[in-house]
Amino acid sequence: MEISYLPNNQNCKIAIIGLGYVGLPLAIKFASCKSNVKNGDSLNREIIGFDLNKERLEQLGENFDKTNEISAKELMEADILFTSEESTLENADVFIVTVPTPIDEAKKPDLSYIKKASITIGKSLQFRAKKTNGKYSPIIIYESTVYPGATEETCVPLIEKYSGLKYNNKNFKEGFFCGYSPERINPGDNINNIDNIVKVTSGSDQASSNWIDDLYSSVINAGTFKAKSIIVAEAAKVIENTQRDINIALINELSIIFRKLNISTKDVLETAETKWNFLKFYPGFVGGHCIGVDPYYLTYKAQLSGYYPEIITSGRRINDGMGKWVAGECILEMAKRGLLIANSRILIMGFTFKDNCPDIRNTKIINLIKNLENYGANVEVYDPVADKEDVKKEYSLDLKNSFPSKRLYAAIIGAVSHTEFRKYKVERYNSILIENGFCMDFKNFMPEGENIIFI
Repeated sequence: MEISYLPNNQNCKIAIIGLGYVGLPLAIKFASCKSNVKNGDSLNREIIGFDLNKERLEQLGENFDKTNEISAKELMEADILFTSEESTLENADVFIVTVPTPIDEAKKPDLSYIKKASITIGKSLQFRAKKTNGKYSPIIIYESTVYPGATEETCVPLIEKYSGLKYNNKNFKEGFFCGYSPERINPGDNINNIDNIVKVTSGSDQASSNWIDDLYSSVINAGTFKAKSIIVAEAAKVIENTQRDINIALINELSIIFRKLNISTKDVLETAETKWNFLKFYPGFVGGHCIGVDPYYLTYKAQLSGYYPEIITSGRRINDGMGKWVAGECILEMAKRGLLIANSRILIMGFTFKDNCPDIRNTKIINLIKNLENYGANVEVYDPVADKEDVKKEYSLDLKNSFPSKRLYAAIIGAVSHTEFRKYKVERYNSILIENGFCMDFKNFMPEGENIIFI
């Protein structure tokens, strides 16, 4: 049912702010869907892809997505206006914000990107109202991870300030509406993609909530779930990754315990998983822009409300400390084997924050490297998935061009479980180890065999 003061859902102009792992697939989905997946009605929406990164826009214009989420064919066929010109936003009816929401050095939420996006939208709405003479109220939807309450406490006031419009004002010449629909993109996952994951939606009032739900349900085959409110949707998003973070922290802590007991964590997990209700989580370095970040948004808000969260912060402390622990176990094993530590060569397999994904944001492998270097070791890294230029620019680190071929290494550490690594045989690893050298596999992707230690 169309509401007179809201845009036409089937023919609206949608501006997606931020074209990263979340924004680009969303833009492609809206642009490629020409009929409603629920009822077959024709859709005639115009899509604007807005990003301030000129290099990113140039690559997309050449049908290249460096994140490997979207193919050249999909980009070629998508009718999207990719732009960094703010004036193009004045034509939009719907704004979907998919910018990063990282943490700062003190582990506190960094809302600078989402604030800038809100200001940009606010300025655009001021000009839009003049151009359209207020035919209908614009709708702003946030997908970026935030703490519960951030949309209405932080973003809405900025939009009001810079647009001159009023939140939830049903006078279409004076008001705007908001919603929150948390992103659930899983980078590097071809199965659980945007079309196969239920989309949570919410709006600032009943009409906008229904409108936003209709918008997403028209293109998402998996369907939608309408949250009771914006703050409920925000909270749901932030606990999804918090729950996963805590579960991984438990397994990481078990790895520490089993190492002391001289038990293989891999063997224990394989045995425990035979029970039908045992949850399958595995040890690993927890970084990236979701699991390693989202819990801090929740703990920040919790502490503002006067409560200090014990379990969440403990899980974060364990996961953030795994680089130091793995480095220490590697050095201890070298000492036991009589290997010189100072100036030794150690090869790390993998640098990205997760398997089969080129994303290096907030990768915890850098912690492992720094801790090994503190012991005096020379650390080299091989990762065929990561972008070498990005790694050099972001971390001042030169990745190896290929897997080594000479016996140079006292230790090899399995840090990221890329599919390519799983194909390597024991002989390949052993061929580059010096006498008494070993492999220490923290991600359980190496084959069982001589000199392979699973922790």
